[in-house]
Amino acid sequence: MKQEDVGKQIGVSTDCITYWENNRSKPMIHQLPHIVEFLGYDPFKVEEIGLAGQIKSYRIQNGLSHKKLGKILGVDASTIGAWEKNESISKKNLKQLLKLLAIHLSF
Repeated sequence: MKQEDVGKQIGVSTDCITYWENNRSKPMIHQLPHIVEFLGYDPFKVEEIGLAGQIKSYRIQNGLSHKKLGKILGVDASTIGAWEKNESISKKNLKQLLKLLAIHLSF
């Protein structure tokens, strides 16, 4: 396929495809779902160990920055980053996260 055709399918410019292929730049997070859809597999797979890994995986799979996921959950972007580093989560926020991630754990 031509770079132009790939770019059109993903929704980016031909130059963007060229830069990615030559490691001059990396895709932005909001572009990842389109790339996965185009390829038919996820080359950005994140290890989903524990809640921290599941949060990061969810965020990346959905093309969400820390800021956008924070806005959805009503917390600051730095809080999302802290959660992805396995720092503490309040019970209220944990409930929201579990609902968002559709995780059904028994406590």
